[in-house]
Amino acid sequence: MRVLVTGGAGLIGSHAVRALQRAGFEPVVLDNLVFGHRRIVEQVLGVPLVVAQLDDRQQLDRLLAGQHPDAPGASVGAVLHFAAFAYVGESVQDPARYYRNNVAGSLTLLEALIDPRHQRSAPGAAAGPMPLVFSSTCATYGIPAADQIPIRETTPQNPINPYGRSKWMIEQLLADFHLAYGLPATILRYFNAAGADPASDLDEDHTPETHLIPLVLEALAGRRSSICIYGSDYPTPDGTCIRDYIHVCDLADAHVLALQQLQRHGGLHHYNLGTGRGHSVLDVITTARRVTGLELQIDQAPRRPGDPPVLVASAEKAAAELGWQPRFPDLATTIEHAWRWCQRSCTRV
Repeated sequence: MRVLVTGGAGLIGSHAVRALQRAGFEPVVLDNLVFGHRRIVEQVLGVPLVVAQLDDRQQLDRLLAGQHPDAPGASVGAVLHFAAFAYVGESVQDPARYYRNNVAGSLTLLEALIDPRHQRSAPGAAAGPMPLVFSSTCATYGIPAADQIPIRETTPQNPINPYGRSKWMIEQLLADFHLAYGLPATILRYFNAAGADPASDLDEDHTPETHLIPLVLEALAGRRSSICIYGSDYPTPDGTCIRDYIHVCDLADAHVLALQQLQRHGGLHHYNLGTGRGHSVLDVITTARRVTGLELQIDQAPRRPGDPPVLVASAEKAAAELGWQPRFPDLATTIEHAWRWCQRSCTRV
């Protein structure tokens, strides 16, 4: 079956494309390449790429029907939806950009999926809209109370920035489209995505970079002068924020399992994806030092507004219903895989 991967030229999307390939699906990517990488899709993964905005309904219709000149072939039978802007600070400064891209773009996609022209008609497939797996985020939970850690799917959602609110709004769209039109959908709320494919051939390359592990590794590699710790007075054992770091390959595996579940049973589902293990900023730095054998300079700065002290997932529901278990739950392994990519990217021409 052909699967459309929106945002498939990005970090998590490209890893999901590889997971789909390994599971026997035929991925095709739609990406505007604002943050994605053409080389990864076309040269490393070897799948068709349509460069377009998600809200370009004409191109989307042609792609879903298998009639796009850049991706001719079978019609699409399912969607993994990653396409979104994801910088929290930028979303605060320019919320219009985030609501237009993330929410309005997703609405265009959902309207296309319920169009009778794109209903499922493959042998053995139930009639109706094709299934969709949505890349959401723990940012929809906002700042949970201490007694709500680890965070479950039933924890109240109260996003505190436009990025988190845009993802929460898309979740509401999916619930409404499921109720009104029968759209099968699974919502996956990630915690802190990290690491890279062990083969080190899929980019973990963000510009600007905001994720802690790559920032630490860039400092250890000498590409940055130091790493900055924002806040050392949180109510945590060492005073720094605690996060749940989930390997990007494990996230990709969860998307395939979620898609297979939707194919079998349909419905509307919500799952947290994390290891259930919390690591502080200092834990990450200490582990990265041990993995690399290198040292770095640490700078201190005040807390950033809106940073929760602790974000750790309960992924028991995903384990029970999807059969999902992280293959790389250990922080040192995740950092080792990210370090391999960092070393490779430092020397690549």
